[in-house]
Amino acid sequence: MTWLTLLNKGGPYLAVLAIVGGIAFGGWYGRGLYEDSQELSELKGAQKAIKAAMARESGIAQEVEAKLATLKANQTVIDRGVIREVVKPVYQRVCFEPELVRLLNLGPEASAEALSAEPAGEVPGEAGAAE
Repeated sequence: MTWLTLLNKGGPYLAVLAIVGGIAFGGWYGRGLYEDSQELSELKGAQKAIKAAMARESGIAQEVEAKLATLKANQTVIDRGVIREVVKPVYQRVCFEPELVRLLNLGPEASAEALSAEPAGEVPGEAGAAE
């Protein structure tokens, strides 16, 4: 069998198959074009809405800027410096001995007589010995 005999026997079937294939391809291609046009129209609508919103916001911003330009500053800033008040702490006997609390409360204003450097007595035990 040659090609010519096969073509004569299957010619009508091949023609029908080619027509069905062409219709299927055309439907697939047309569906793609339709979906693309739908996406494009949605995109254009979104861009149009964005442009309208930007134009509206720009108009509002221009009105605010014009209003701010006409306003005059009516506030005066007074800077007089910072005044610090230092409160002297008063120590209480929580974990200090009464003599130490007295010395801390006297502070730097105490006279030299009040702050004696003389020991109160003998050191108990062997204070210098290593443990």
